[in-house]
Amino acid sequence: MAELARPDVVEVGARRGSLVDEAYAALKQAIRDTDFPPGYQGSEQEIAVRLGMSRTPVHEAIIRLQEDGLVRVLSKRGVLICPLAPQDIREIYEVVIAVESMAAELLAGLPEATRATAADELEAATAAMDATLAQGDLPGWAEADELFHRLLVEHCGNGRLRRIAQTVTDQAHRARMLTLKLRATPTGSAQAHRTIIAALRAGDAAEAHRSARGHRVAARDEIVPLIEHIGLRQL
Repeated sequence: MAELARPDVVEVGARRGSLVDEAYAALKQAIRDTDFPPGYQGSEQEIAVRLGMSRTPVHEAIIRLQEDGLVRVLSKRGVLICPLAPQDIREIYEVVIAVESMAAELLAGLPEATRATAADELEAATAAMDATLAQGDLPGWAEADELFHRLLVEHCGNGRLRRIAQTVTDQAHRARMLTLKLRATPTGSAQAHRTIIAALRAGDAAEAHRSARGHRVAARDEIVPLIEHIGLRQL
């Protein structure tokens, strides 16, 4: 007869899982914000102290982040925050282009009510982009822009695409933030988003795919040459 799990064991396991999730989220955000910059190398204990957390959940979070490609565990030498070369950024954008164009195509093929709900959320994120850009708040604009792209994939109905998108988005975040103030004012992004939204509302899968792909190709063709032009070997 199978042994029933004791409530205290379940509670301890749930609490441990929650702590790991918190450590994972905190360390990932610190990497995205370059509090731990590319090329940083330190021990698990040092990272745990800087995060104000205990070492055990941080250790498990680091294992997950290594699977995401954000860190690398070095035998007897601690943890390395993975730097990205311009070629890495180009490859990441190629994955983003493929994933988001397919996500838009899939979303356009869903029932009308589902598409309408998604389109309303995407429009709200785009409106937030307009508002923050009008205020000269580029970090706020970037946050709203990232929300749009996350929602696009989250609503497409394909969990595997969502997981792939999250990994490459985290990897590309540093490049986007680094070049944000070096690029031309992103006045065209909101209109590109509304073209995608219109295709989704109409249920036009081919146009949704085309417009989502074109939007991300344009971003790649602006950001990657800029990184190469300013001579960054890694970021």
